[in-house]
Amino acid sequence: MLQMKLCGDLILREKCEPITEITPEVLDILDEMVNMMRDQNGVGLAAPQVGQLKRFLVMMDPDSEKVFKMINPKILTRSTDVCTMEEGCLSVLGNDDLPVYANVTRPQSVEVEWTDETGNHMMAAMSGLPARIIQHETDHLDGILFIDYLSPVRREMLMRKVKKRK
Repeated sequence: MLQMKLCGDLILREKCEPITEITPEVLDILDEMVNMMRDQNGVGLAAPQVGQLKRFLVMMDPDSEKVFKMINPKILTRSTDVCTMEEGCLSVLGNDDLPVYANVTRPQSVEVEWTDETGNHMMAAMSGLPARIIQHETDHLDGILFIDYLSPVRREMLMRKVKKRK
């Protein structure tokens, strides 16, 4: 059974290794991650958040509720148009055990490629919320958290809420 890693756990700051073979274990972990994401009302979950230092993630398009299981995802292009939206993370929880939120500016759209769970090479152009989710989740694969995009003052204010729960 997988366990959610929380802010402060050093695994969240590690860079993940590519998947070289899609094993039954990887497929089981992906399935369990989808269930965890849904159980916690999330829209994305990356492998390091459940203690796996491998390059895979799950995400859901909130509009269509389509779930993507992405192995070795890579963002190929990012738009120059940016958008600021509120972001939270299932690994950055406040005193109430709910995610804390902050405004983060990211590219409005991206082009991404990945391998799906059946081994097929996939590509997609994403914009709006799906683009934000894939950027947030691929950041996790490189040891980056959304709080890293905040100003030092804003990050400190947010982390006070996080530290209260420890």
